[in-house]
Amino acid sequence: MSTTAPSFWLDSLGPIGRRPPLPGDACADVAIVGGGYTGLWTAYYLAKAAPDLTIVVVEAEFCGFGASGRNGGWASGLFPVSEARLTRRYGAQRAAAMHRALEGAVDEVGRAAAEEGIDCDYAKGGTISLVRSPAQLRRARGSEGFVGADEARAICGATGVLGGVYSEHCASLHPAKLVRGLAAAVERLGVTIHEGTRALRLERGRVVTDHGTIRASTVVRALEGYTADLQGHRRNLAPVYSLMIATEPLPGEFWQRAGLARRETFTDERRMIIYGQRTADDRLAFGGRGAPYHFGSRVRPEFDRVPEVFDALRRTLTELFEIDPPIAYRWGGPLGIPRDWMPSVGLRDGIAWGGGYVGDGVAAANLAGRTLADLISGHESPLTSLPWVGHRSRRWEPEPARWLGINTALKATALLDAWDRRRAA
Repeated sequence: MSTTAPSFWLDSLGPIGRRPPLPGDACADVAIVGGGYTGLWTAYYLAKAAPDLTIVVVEAEFCGFGASGRNGGWASGLFPVSEARLTRRYGAQRAAAMHRALEGAVDEVGRAAAEEGIDCDYAKGGTISLVRSPAQLRRARGSEGFVGADEARAICGATGVLGGVYSEHCASLHPAKLVRGLAAAVERLGVTIHEGTRALRLERGRVVTDHGTIRASTVVRALEGYTADLQGHRRNLAPVYSLMIATEPLPGEFWQRAGLARRETFTDERRMIIYGQRTADDRLAFGGRGAPYHFGSRVRPEFDRVPEVFDALRRTLTELFEIDPPIAYRWGGPLGIPRDWMPSVGLRDGIAWGGGYVGDGVAAANLAGRTLADLISGHESPLTSLPWVGHRSRRWEPEPARWLGINTALKATALLDAWDRRRAA
């Protein structure tokens, strides 16, 4: 059976077939819930480290259906918690280790993809955050990686550039090619994947699904933005939507002006996050936040499409590059946000988890998978002592406080950006 693709990335791969669902009750050493990056990287490294383990992955839709097949294609060393905040809580040495591990994960994604023959259009060109207003310049000046206007424009030829903050620790890639190739790689290692199998409840020693119960010594929760759909987990991670558009392939004369010659990813210093990349076939794939949080942490297919947000993204591209681009695709999806914005991985009482990446999960999920593999196999390593291991975020407030708080914060962020623009005018 084939399924309609929910993003440009997935659509570009052609018809998507589903693997058979769980045929009934089963037993395994490790049961992983979620067929995205976190679940699949965990299965991959665990199967390589302990090939005798029986590992089963269950996925409600198909591998890559969620954020792993819809994201902006940034494998970045970014972490939503600043090094200063990590330092205050965990000390300078552990904070620095967290950021070094994430930076290393950018390279590990490319290395593992090459080793497995996954052609995911990986290009490590770095990332540039453009400074395009006096207010942004005041915030960015003095930041590590700050560059002047000429150097920033040489990387990304957007309008009104006053400077930028550049980091080498980012690669652009085709996220769906990566996740679908990774699913095939774990199957070659002997992992069983059941798609079309929705987990209803996680308990110590078992996963209850709509097709049967899997008994396992270790259960791994790897659902990210879809965690709220799981019984008892509605307040663990808030599903907040990020939406994207992709243009038709753009001509060479545009790219001579716009740059991104090494397929650097780009954003700017506004508070409401935007993100873009030059795809391998010369499109602009561009996204941003701004869609509302939905009451009760609801996740629905109709929330993937918000026409006013798509229109705003197109206007932003026009403002950035002075073009009126033909838009070929529009899509969106939820990402998982913990109450304190701190991603985490851990293993407790036979239940492991990983996620809460706040939209920067492509490389972080690889680090999570390697860390979970060490934790599950009982192997102490530098990864198992990183600050995010075992971290427990406070649960989100009950409704309606959750809905009011998140949406108020989103609107306040947009208003602050509007105020910066008015002061610059």
